[in-house]
Amino acid sequence: MKTICLYFEIHQIIHLKRYRFFDIGTDHYYYDDYENERSISDIAERSYMPALNTLQQMIQENGKYFKVAFSLSGTGIEQLEMHAPQVLEKLQQLNETGCVEFLAEPYSHGLSSLANPEAFARDMKKQVAKMEEYFGKKPTVARNSSLIYSDDIGAQIAALGFKGMLTEGAKHVLGWKSPHYVYNCNMAPSLKLLLRDVELSDDISLRFNNAEWEGYPLFADAYIDRIARLPEEEQIINIFMELSALGIAQPLSSNILDFIKALPVCAKEKGITFSTPTEICMRVKSVGALDVPDTLSWVDEERDVSCWLGNPMQREAFNKLYSVADRLLIANDPRINQDWDYLQASNNFRFMTTKPSNVGLDRGIYSGPFDAFTNYMNILGDFINRVNALYPEEIDNEQLNSLLTTIKNQGDEIVMKDIEIERLKTKLAKLQPAEEKKEKKPARKAAAPRKKAAKKAE
Repeated sequence: MKTICLYFEIHQIIHLKRYRFFDIGTDHYYYDDYENERSISDIAERSYMPALNTLQQMIQENGKYFKVAFSLSGTGIEQLEMHAPQVLEKLQQLNETGCVEFLAEPYSHGLSSLANPEAFARDMKKQVAKMEEYFGKKPTVARNSSLIYSDDIGAQIAALGFKGMLTEGAKHVLGWKSPHYVYNCNMAPSLKLLLRDVELSDDISLRFNNAEWEGYPLFADAYIDRIARLPEEEQIINIFMELSALGIAQPLSSNILDFIKALPVCAKEKGITFSTPTEICMRVKSVGALDVPDTLSWVDEERDVSCWLGNPMQREAFNKLYSVADRLLIANDPRINQDWDYLQASNNFRFMTTKPSNVGLDRGIYSGPFDAFTNYMNILGDFINRVNALYPEEIDNEQLNSLLTTIKNQGDEIVMKDIEIERLKTKLAKLQPAEEKKEKKPARKAAAPRKKAAKKAE
């Protein structure tokens, strides 16, 4: 039986303010608060809330039949907490239905997986904790920023304990293979891979309202019929997109939400079900390993990372940012840590791209890629000065690694001592009743002679 895995990403760009060279050392706040509030409020009103209300209604009307998955970046959650808490409240309501799964992704929505394994692991663990805080369950399936994936990244995700991962069903990787199967990581066979169907996903997220597209207008019954006509053995149809596709990329006036709402009705008629990523990973066996030696993503025609690291400016900014990654591992300054999360966000590097794209790129305050590069490097210069003030450059990497090892060992010792303390507490709790019994017995024996002595006196 065919099943649809429907997944939406929720992430919000953190807009940087205009920051000039002469601000370095005097201004340590890098963000455009007005634009951040305006943009998240706008997207919540025009996209997130209408879309989530529709999905909630679909669950109410279809019961346990309809299911959907989400992932939220940690930085996106922070913006929603400040400016659109109603979105998080709605997601919690959806979570209570039991028909929604929440996935793990890098907290920063950054590119740490391409630079520093320790920073990447920390990024993932931080977001997992945030998701568990909000939705009461630890995610078991992961996705990387923009579905970035390679064999090595898959191995890192598996080492973190995840059972599955979402990525792109790119043609240059699949070749003759179909994205409608479950695969596994080449370097970690236990990690199952769910591959996005590029055409079916982009028909909704990119082309739905394009009157010049040959498939326009797209109706739900015709869309589901295409899925039903796929070869019988192709059972897994993964439709992944940003939630903002519903309302922003495809305006509400295009009737995009009516289309989405009709999908379960049409699918049920064709005997097609809906499943969450974890359900698929638990139920469906892998047909084989997927070899991805080079990094892929869901962005642009190339489906690679060239939109973030394709020119010398991007690579210089990227390398300079992650040059302090090891020092940040021991940071205990909340402000430094928050800036680190925000400066890692992939859009900072995307704004510097010089390559053409079939998807429009809004650079915000920047007039072009060099302007974006200059502004970011000014901010990065101030940020690195602050990091070096905490951890001077005189501390070389070997010394820093030694310090990190010491801190880790001390942390491990504390954990072991905590375990030992709990063990001793449990043992003590068991011994206390036995000791109390021993203390009571002599008291009862001592009472008998006194009683006899009293009778003798009589």
